[in-house]
Amino acid sequence: MKKMLAIHSSPRGERSHSRRLAEVFLAAWHTANPDAQLTRREVGRASIPHVSEAFIAASFHPEPQAMPLSMHADLQLSNELVAELVEHELLVISVPMYNFGIPSGLKAWIDQIVRMGHTVDITQDSQGIAQYQPLLLGKKALIITSRGGSGFGPGGENEAMNHADPHLRSALGFIGIEDVTVIAAEGEESDPSVFRRSCDAVEGQLRDLAGSF
Repeated sequence: MKKMLAIHSSPRGERSHSRRLAEVFLAAWHTANPDAQLTRREVGRASIPHVSEAFIAASFHPEPQAMPLSMHADLQLSNELVAELVEHELLVISVPMYNFGIPSGLKAWIDQIVRMGHTVDITQDSQGIAQYQPLLLGKKALIITSRGGSGFGPGGENEAMNHADPHLRSALGFIGIEDVTVIAAEGEESDPSVFRRSCDAVEGQLRDLAGSF
């Protein structure tokens, strides 16, 4: 049975374009896969804590089994988020571009799920240089994004200012998720007809992709 985890990262509700487009895809995917499991995780309108000193100390404790209960509590949500990601082989992230990057709630989620010994291993080579081994292999991800401006895609005039897609590709690839597709709607700040055409095209792409994802 297919299992999909959908991450919504916009702080906006029904007014969010990335969220709405993602729901178009999820509905089409569910129609094509009626027996599949779909789990939604809200990181835009729910509070995902940012990394703290206590979290870092617990994450890198040399003897996890010997940690005090208070340190285990510092990792409780992270453990839940990691287990959720591990369980699902398909990942969908809906994300608006904010100031050329991603919303802080999504960054907080990334910091909670990139965990040494859980989603990536760290070793050293013969010269003592750190080497990283991703642990979440064989998964696929779809990033559905909306951008106020235009030309942020590959070859576009503003591509160099797009720090959202590369950030997500790098973070996901670091833990082993290298099969990543990005579908973007652009031009919300342009004439309404421009953005409407972009959204219509994206909806068509998403419905076409749903049957094979």
